[in-house]
Amino acid sequence: MTPPTETPAMTASGTIEDIVRPVLTHARDIRHDLHRHPELMFEEVRTSGMVASELQSLGIEHATGLAGGTGVLGYLPATSNPASAPTIALRADMDALPITEETGRDYASETPGIMHACGHDGHTAILLGVARALSNAPARPNNVVLVFQPAEEGGAGGEKMCADGALDGSRFGKTVDMIYGLHGWPELPLGMVATRTGPLLASTDEFVLTIRGAGGHAAAPHRTIDPVVVAAHVVTALQTIASRRIDPTDSVVVTVGAIQAGTAFNVIPDRAVMQGTIRTLNDHTRAEVEREFRRIVHGVSESLGASAEVEWDPGYPVTVNDPDATDRFRRIAKAAIGPERFVEKPTPTMGGEDFSYYAKHVPASFFMLGLCPPGETSSPALHTPRFDFNDDALETGISLMCRLALDPA
Repeated sequence: MTPPTETPAMTASGTIEDIVRPVLTHARDIRHDLHRHPELMFEEVRTSGMVASELQSLGIEHATGLAGGTGVLGYLPATSNPASAPTIALRADMDALPITEETGRDYASETPGIMHACGHDGHTAILLGVARALSNAPARPNNVVLVFQPAEEGGAGGEKMCADGALDGSRFGKTVDMIYGLHGWPELPLGMVATRTGPLLASTDEFVLTIRGAGGHAAAPHRTIDPVVVAAHVVTALQTIASRRIDPTDSVVVTVGAIQAGTAFNVIPDRAVMQGTIRTLNDHTRAEVEREFRRIVHGVSESLGASAEVEWDPGYPVTVNDPDATDRFRRIAKAAIGPERFVEKPTPTMGGEDFSYYAKHVPASFFMLGLCPPGETSSPALHTPRFDFNDDALETGISLMCRLALDPA
């Protein structure tokens, strides 16, 4: 079932729908092909090849080999005075995840242990649909940069695309004035979109913590320094960061997701290793949480006779939506699909996104695209074996991205 017909918006001749509807079947076919052939981060060779081939067939100027080899950048100049026209960038990510698919689709992954469990096949198909539609637009008031990036799933492909000139005009045209991105959202009803100004997604720092004690026989714990007991105290103490060290009106997640220690029921091991993630919504809190984390880990461990080593891996920054870029999206979305289908997200989400790197360079706005089918209250979650991007969301995604590209900036 497709969502309600969107309010027409005029191009130089005709409506947005006149250039969007003819590309929908092709975009769906591309998505199914990409879904059959998923590739992990920095291995998107076939995917980036398909992207480059599509851009080539449309006569769109493009560059390949970015961000370690698989990033692709496309460029459509304004039809009048590109040197003085604003430049709008649109971004899609291309990589898949190491998950075994259980959707049962006839286009399910043909690569064992890998699937598009986060909808990047849909994101890429949308942006290729936008490229096809814009190449047929009677007029383009803005320059448009099409950003196809690898390695969103932990590889910081967005950061590498920025370093390789995706935004600064060194590849094509001139410096990008605004950039937009989207993400399919299973919790949001089909045909709806959601966003907010300011922090939208959290930073995603990771840690590996090694606690070193002195092992021995389980029946003689007094002759050991038990790293398992120390680890238990550390896990509990770390929760006081959110409950006692950070302002209650701020948002912090401290999660220990894995603990490994020991080899037998009657042996106290020499060490325990913990892994986890820290999520925050601003740079000040992010730095404060790291300081508190290190203080608690070392203090608790030493008080119990153990020592601790902390490996801290700074992850993606907070994804912050620029007020002006987001107001522009809000205005365009409400006019296109109706105010009742636009959701003002009241709070951020503690997941992370490397779209945040683009927002460090130019005004940026990221939004959620509804995937949940009509009549259902939920659909399979992201990063699960049964997730599949909803084909019926392609039209809304392509249409809104086209409007962001064509609306006078």
